[in-house]
Amino acid sequence: MAYRFVRAEPRLDRLPELRERLERGEIESMEPFGAAMTASLERARFDPATGEAVWVEEDYCTPPLAMERSAVLDDYFEELTVVEADIDEADGWARIEELPGLWDRVEA
Repeated sequence: MAYRFVRAEPRLDRLPELRERLERGEIESMEPFGAAMTASLERARFDPATGEAVWVEEDYCTPPLAMERSAVLDDYFEELTVVEADIDEADGWARIEELPGLWDRVEA
Protein backbone atom coordinates (compact mmCIF):
# COMPACT_ATOMS: atom_id res chain seq x y z
CA MET A 1 0.00 0.00 0.00
CA ALA A 2 1.13 3.52 -0.73
CA TYR A 3 -0.22 6.98 -0.15
CA ARG A 4 -0.25 9.33 -3.13
CA PHE A 5 -0.09 13.12 -2.98
CA VAL A 6 -2.52 14.23 -5.68
CA ARG A 7 -3.29 17.50 -7.48
CA ALA A 8 -6.04 17.92 -10.05
CA GLU A 9 -8.12 20.62 -11.69
CA PRO A 10 -11.69 20.19 -10.47
CA ARG A 11 -14.51 20.37 -12.98
CA LEU A 12 -16.42 22.86 -10.87
CA ASP A 13 -19.69 22.27 -12.70
CA ARG A 14 -19.47 18.53 -11.87
CA LEU A 15 -18.41 18.75 -8.21
CA PRO A 16 -21.94 19.06 -6.81
CA GLU A 17 -22.72 15.66 -8.35
CA LEU A 18 -19.58 14.16 -6.82
CA ARG A 19 -20.52 15.62 -3.42
CA GLU A 20 -23.98 14.02 -3.68
CA ARG A 21 -22.46 10.64 -4.57
CA LEU A 22 -20.13 10.88 -1.58
CA GLU A 23 -22.98 11.81 0.76
CA ARG A 24 -25.16 8.93 -0.50
CA GLY A 25 -22.36 6.45 0.15
CA GLU A 26 -22.29 5.42 -3.50
CA ILE A 27 -18.53 5.79 -3.85
CA GLU A 28 -17.78 4.30 -0.44
CA SER A 29 -19.47 1.05 -1.54
CA MET A 30 -17.15 0.62 -4.55
CA GLU A 31 -14.71 -2.24 -4.07
CA PRO A 32 -11.86 -2.32 -3.35
CA PHE A 33 -11.08 1.42 -3.15
CA GLY A 34 -14.34 3.13 -2.21
CA ALA A 35 -13.85 3.64 1.51
CA ALA A 36 -10.33 5.04 1.10
CA MET A 37 -11.37 7.29 -1.78
CA THR A 38 -14.36 8.63 0.13
CA ALA A 39 -12.22 9.46 3.17
CA SER A 40 -9.66 11.23 0.98
CA LEU A 41 -12.11 13.22 -1.09
CA GLU A 42 -14.06 14.33 1.96
CA ARG A 43 -10.81 15.81 3.34
CA ALA A 44 -9.67 17.28 0.00
CA ARG A 45 -8.43 20.86 -0.04
CA PHE A 46 -8.51 23.67 -2.59
CA ASP A 47 -5.30 25.49 -3.49
CA PRO A 48 -6.33 29.04 -4.42
CA ALA A 49 -2.88 29.76 -5.86
CA THR A 50 -3.29 27.10 -8.56
CA GLY A 51 -7.04 26.46 -8.66
CA GLU A 52 -6.38 22.78 -7.97
CA ALA A 53 -7.89 20.27 -5.62
CA VAL A 54 -5.24 18.55 -3.49
CA TRP A 55 -5.47 15.43 -1.37
CA VAL A 56 -3.69 12.32 -0.15
CA GLU A 57 -5.08 8.99 -1.26
CA GLU A 58 -4.40 5.40 -0.26
CA ASP A 59 -3.68 3.36 -3.36
CA TYR A 60 -2.59 -0.11 -4.43
CA CYS A 61 -2.59 0.35 -8.23
CA THR A 62 0.10 0.37 -10.86
CA PRO A 63 -0.07 2.80 -12.52
CA PRO A 64 -1.13 4.94 -9.53
CA LEU A 65 -4.87 5.50 -9.09
CA ALA A 66 -5.73 3.53 -12.24
CA MET A 67 -8.98 2.02 -10.92
CA GLU A 68 -10.01 5.19 -9.10
CA ARG A 69 -9.48 7.31 -12.20
CA SER A 70 -11.49 5.10 -14.52
CA ALA A 71 -14.36 4.64 -12.06
CA VAL A 72 -14.67 8.15 -10.58
CA LEU A 73 -11.86 10.68 -10.67
CA ASP A 74 -11.65 11.32 -14.42
CA ASP A 75 -15.33 12.31 -14.44
CA TYR A 76 -14.77 15.12 -11.93
CA PHE A 77 -11.15 16.22 -12.33
CA GLU A 78 -8.81 17.14 -15.19
CA GLU A 79 -5.03 17.14 -15.32
CA LEU A 80 -4.82 14.73 -12.38
CA THR A 81 -1.20 14.40 -11.28
CA VAL A 82 0.35 12.18 -8.66
CA VAL A 83 2.89 14.64 -7.30
CA GLU A 84 4.45 12.08 -4.97
CA ALA A 85 3.80 8.39 -5.45
CA ASP A 86 4.80 7.29 -1.96
CA ILE A 87 4.26 9.80 0.82
CA ASP A 88 3.68 9.47 4.53
CA GLU A 89 -0.06 10.00 4.95
CA ALA A 90 0.19 12.33 7.95
CA ASP A 91 2.95 14.40 6.35
CA GLY A 92 0.92 14.79 3.17
CA TRP A 93 -2.17 16.02 4.97
CA ALA A 94 -0.04 18.32 7.15
CA ARG A 95 1.28 20.05 4.00
CA ILE A 96 -2.19 21.11 2.95
CA GLU A 97 -4.05 21.49 6.24
CA GLU A 98 -3.99 25.30 6.04
CA LEU A 99 -5.70 25.35 2.64
CA PRO A 100 -9.48 25.83 2.47
CA GLY A 101 -11.61 22.73 2.10
CA LEU A 102 -12.59 21.78 -1.44
CA TRP A 103 -16.23 21.38 -0.46
CA ASP A 104 -16.38 24.90 0.98
CA ARG A 105 -16.31 25.99 -2.67
CA VAL A 106 -19.22 23.78 -3.72
CA GLU A 107 -22.89 24.12 -2.99
CA ALA A 108 -24.41 20.67 -3.35
